[in-house]
Amino acid sequence: MRVISAAGLLACIAVAVSGCAGSGSGGSSGGATVTTITTAGAVSPGSLQGSFERAIRRAAPSVVEIRSSSGLGSGIVLDAKGDIVTNAHVVGAGKSFTVVTSAGRQYPASLVGSFPPNDIAVVHVSGARLRAATFADSSQLRPGEIVLAMGSPLGLQSSVTDGIVSAVGRTVSEPNGFTLPNVIQTSAAINPGNSGGALVDIEGRVVGIPTLAARDEQLGGSAPGIGFGIASNTATSLAGQIVAHGKVVNSHRAYLGVQIGSLTGANGVLVVSVKPGGPAGQAGIRAGDVIVRLDGHSTPSATALEDILANLDVGKSVAVVLRHQDGSSSTVTVKLGSLPG
Repeated sequence: MRVISAAGLLACIAVAVSGCAGSGSGGSSGGATVTTITTAGAVSPGSLQGSFERAIRRAAPSVVEIRSSSGLGSGIVLDAKGDIVTNAHVVGAGKSFTVVTSAGRQYPASLVGSFPPNDIAVVHVSGARLRAATFADSSQLRPGEIVLAMGSPLGLQSSVTDGIVSAVGRTVSEPNGFTLPNVIQTSAAINPGNSGGALVDIEGRVVGIPTLAARDEQLGGSAPGIGFGIASNTATSLAGQIVAHGKVVNSHRAYLGVQIGSLTGANGVLVVSVKPGGPAGQAGIRAGDVIVRLDGHSTPSATALEDILANLDVGKSVAVVLRHQDGSSSTVTVKLGSLPG
């Protein structure tokens, strides 16, 4: 991850005023009108700006920077014991990290556990007096609510961007192939380094974890104003399990128990292998079968199948339409399991 220092960034910023009148006693002679802007003084406690400032003051001490040998990201203090929740892609394959608080204090941290399918991980700091964040019930979020994204984008610690909740309940695919269900879409800017940080409401309560920004490869890069965050209810549930057990024991994610691959020039998803004793194996699905439909939805690609599965409930019985290697077809019923941690 490329890091731009704050000093380097500020050195690039300049303010130029052209067309101003000279400093003599004469008035303007047709040049541009220059308006002097003064500060407004104290902010009204009831103003929107005042609400922003209070939210930032409340949340900022609980948002940290996480540094590893491969890059940096952000994290949220989960509890007073020193557990910090972040994205799994922030920690990667690392086991040890440096956590930097909003006050600039640095602490060594170690990995507690990670759950890549939901892009959640927990690291732990010992001997530090960290302030735990306040988490809101993300199921109550509505489009149009104001949110702030807090973290260390491009290495600029304790940065804040603002926006709204654009949508809830989105399903998005990450570059690593995992599908994230029930995520929050926001217009608040999310940049490299924001990952794992806090998406907070106007009261400074965490409603999500900024995770990724939309990209449009046809347009040559990111799509401004479209970012996604993991809902706080999902994050706290999974992180709590990692703290308690060292792993996720109830993912709330439906599970077929197959390894799959996309087919070239053919409709369907190839079953590469089947987990012995898993839901698919118990239903009679075998390696070499092609999944054509799942729960009434066509599965033209592995991504499509993952998207469908991400929105199904554990324990539900679903119809799976198969095409076999001999060209015949069949339909089996699979009782979905829980994706293991």
